[in-house]
Parts: sequence; C-alpha cells; structure tokens
Amino acid sequence: MYDVIVIGARCAGSPAAMLFARQGYRVLLLEKARFPQDTLSSHYIHQPGVALLGRWGLLDKLAATGCTPINQESYEGPDVQLKGFSVPVDGYRTTYAPRRFVLDPILADGAVAAGVDFRESCAVTDLVFEGDRVVGVQYTTPEGTAATERARLVVGADGMRSLVARKAGAQNVIEHPRMTCVYYSYWAGVPAGFELYERPGRWVATLPTNNDLTLIMTYFPQDEYNEVRKAVEPAYLEAVRTTAPELYERMSAGERVEQMYGTGHQENYFRKAYGPGWVLVGDAVHHKDSITARGITDAFIQAQSLIDHIGEGLHDDAALNAALRRYENDLSNNFLNLYQGVLNVAELKPEGRTEMLRKLVGHQELIDRYFSTVSGACSLDDFYNADLLTVLDQD
Repeated sequence: MYDVIVIGARCAGSPAAMLFARQGYRVLLLEKARFPQDTLSSHYIHQPGVALLGRWGLLDKLAATGCTPINQESYEGPDVQLKGFSVPVDGYRTTYAPRRFVLDPILADGAVAAGVDFRESCAVTDLVFEGDRVVGVQYTTPEGTAATERARLVVGADGMRSLVARKAGAQNVIEHPRMTCVYYSYWAGVPAGFELYERPGRWVATLPTNNDLTLIMTYFPQDEYNEVRKAVEPAYLEAVRTTAPELYERMSAGERVEQMYGTGHQENYFRKAYGPGWVLVGDAVHHKDSITARGITDAFIQAQSLIDHIGEGLHDDAALNAALRRYENDLSNNFLNLYQGVLNVAELKPEGRTEMLRKLVGHQELIDRYFSTVSGACSLDDFYNADLLTVLDQD
C-alpha cells in the first residue's frame, strides 16, 4: 500500500512524486515509456519554472547537460521590433529550452533520489474503486503481466488524453476550440536565440537547445491543418520565408538534422481537478495552445502547489479535501489570465496587439515587463499600471 501513486513521469508527474516523497510519503511513480524518450514539446522553461528547478536542486544538473542558456528574447511583428527579457523570479533570470529526452530523466532521477519507487514501461489500464472513491490502479508490467497497486491518493499526470481523467469522470469546466497547428524541427548551423516572429496567420519561433541545435517552430491557423499536413515541409519553409526572411536566410546556410514533428490537436481546457481519492496535474488538468510555451512551467507550478496545499494532511479526510479544493481554486487564480492571453496570441491576429507594442519602443522597462507577462513573472494587472497607461496615452 502506497500513500500516493503518480501516473506519468514527465514534467508534472516526476516533480509531484519527488515532492510527495520529500514530504515523507511512500510514493509509486508509473510511466508507460522507458526513458530517455522524446515527446512533442515546445521545450522552453520560463523564469518561474527555472526558479522551481533551482529550489528543487535540479537546475545545476540541467545546466550541466550543455543546454544553451538564454538571456534575451526578441519579437518582430508588423512594423515593430522588441528586444528584452522577463524580469527575474527568485533571482533566476536565465532560462533554458532542453530536449525532453534530457529534461525528463533529470526530473525522474530527482524523484528516485527522494525515495520514489519509479517503474518504467508500465501502462496503467484502469483505476480501482471502492464505492465512488479511487483507491488504486491496475497496470501492465514490462513483462506484460497485469498488476494492481493501492494508495490513499492517485495523481493523474498522464497528459492531455489522461486515463485518470477519463476513468474518474473529470469533465471540462472551461473549454475553447483548437486555435493553431504547429510543426517544427531541429537545425544545425543556424545561429539563433529566443526569437519570435508574427504576421497575420503565421507565428515562427526559434530556441537554442541541446547539442548546439536550434529548434525552429511554425504555427498555422487550425483551419489550415488539413492542407498543411499534406505537404508539411513546403508549408513550414514558406511560413519562415514570408514571416521571418532573415531567419530563412540563416536556415538556407544550415541543415535540418531531424524529421518534421507536429500536431493539430492542441486542446484548450480546464478540467475538474479532483475527486474522492484522485487529483490531476499538468496537461491532465489544464492544457492550452503551445504558442507561448507555457506547458513545462505550468506543470512545475502545479506540482509544487499541490504538495504545498496537502502538506502533512494526506491521511486526514477533511484536511485532504480542503487542500484539494484550494489547489483547484489556485488553478483558476494562477492560470486563467495566462490561458486567455494564450488564446489571444493563438488567434494569429497581431494587429491590435502590435499597435500597443509599437508604443513600448524606447521604454525598456515596459518591454521587459511585457515579456514578463508571458513568463508569468508579472501579472497583467501589474503590467497595465500607471506608467504604461501614460505611454499609451501619449499618442
């Protein structure tokens, strides 16, 4: 019998398991993959996520992998160019965009070091119920045999298509249509930093990652998905050529070193976060378009929030229920504005936003604060303060 079973060992599950174990609980962590294994990702870790890696003692391990540190970002939209960076969080300003076959094993190793029982190649097939309460899981071992484990709390960190959410009946409480489709690959010989380019109907992003490679991503409206997927590479290259011509020239001198990756299935939702004996974290509870690369950072924040709320109260029914209710409330308080901001960007209609951004040119503190609203280091309320309103009213 475990105190906690966590399903999924990536960016939400491994930190949650680690933090529960550090709290003194007996934890089982089940992962269907065998690490290291890649997965679709926008890679970027914003300042709040980096700060948590530092707090957890894992940041030095990530930095030691040779992942290129990032200390500036740029944005180029219609008739506007900005350069700056988010303000620090807890003293951390440098960010990273690691490959997932690098990051995820570091997180899982952190869980194991905390005392977590980590089992790879284990596919969870069902939840175990007593009445309406989840009391465990059924899964298949690497040898293909069926197994059952029981726990006080089952944590679903199993992604957008969460089995825990489906079996527990966690409904969407907020939902919006898909906004974009995305395709990306990795390039050698293309020097680039954290660069964002936007034109009506197109978004292009670059990030330096491990092994001196550059991640180059292109976003298209969802209603173009069926056409884009028929000829991905030509659409990808044309998007860069028309949206970021100077970047296209750099790409022409470099080499694509991996296949094209992508998806048109980027859901936008908040789910019911908890019920008797279960709780969701990461993409299982809240997913949004990847265009602002919030997924990894949000997963870290949710894992920390969940354990902060539960603390030592796991085995007290009233305390646990109150803790899970507070955790769910925090999801709305912490992520609803960011969610709406992502949907606004994912419309791929820069006109109204770039009109405001043009007025920031020459005001570096405001530019940095604008980038900070995307990182989560600065709230929208703090951004839209008297200084900004004064600048906006000047014209």
